[in-house]
Amino acid sequence: MDISIIQALLVGLWTAVCWSGMLFGIYTNRCLVLSFGVGVILGDIPTALSVGAVAELAFMGFGVGAGGTVPPNPIGPGVVGTLMAITTPDVTPESALALSIPFAIAIQFLQTAIYTACAGNQESAKRALKNQQLGKYRFVCNITVILFAIGGFALGFMAAFAMPVLQNLIALIPAWLTKGLSVAGGMLPAIGFAMIMSVMLTKEFIPFALLGYICAAYLGVPTVGIALVGLVFALKHYFDVKKQEELAPVAAAAEEVSHDDWI
Repeated sequence: MDISIIQALLVGLWTAVCWSGMLFGIYTNRCLVLSFGVGVILGDIPTALSVGAVAELAFMGFGVGAGGTVPPNPIGPGVVGTLMAITTPDVTPESALALSIPFAIAIQFLQTAIYTACAGNQESAKRALKNQQLGKYRFVCNITVILFAIGGFALGFMAAFAMPVLQNLIALIPAWLTKGLSVAGGMLPAIGFAMIMSVMLTKEFIPFALLGYICAAYLGVPTVGIALVGLVFALKHYFDVKKQEELAPVAAAAEEVSHDDWI
């Protein structure tokens, strides 16, 4: 599949909107959102959503690292991986995820560089406001968004425009290595899910995790059914906690009365 200039420009604009949109607190810089937009532009939404879903599962656990660990950027699989899966017939969503990880790491370095370059914006904005330079103040306040928008457009456009070159490089990869990358890409969602489970799963929640596994592996319950079972237990826990909070003042008052009688 060939990508036209118009499609490359649209991919660049979509990447710019999603990458700069994360600065406003909205979850646009996610694999599933990025891949969906690319799928709409290229006219292959099912393949795009397949890549986005696999990548979203893998990236689910990348954000739970403590300290200064920085996860790869979702633009890698969300844009580059989706482009590879749609335009290259031999690339599966799993192998596209594996092939896009180097791009995700490189893009994250670019994001860190932009944040570093804009680290002194607050002081510059204070000085501009103090000197009544309102134009400079507005520019400094918005320069981070502008840089992310420009960088996102450049990344999306170059990824789409240079896809024929990337296709030629992928064609040089042996079949056995492509198969290995597909297997490795299929393991990444399990790793991401395990990473987030290691943080969220406490001993009180282990029975629910086992119940979900039994429903999926042995009973053949679909994902929506397992989600509804989880909703039932969540509602029960919510109402139990709410009832305990309502009864707590009554119990405290009764205990205080009993202490008064003892005195």
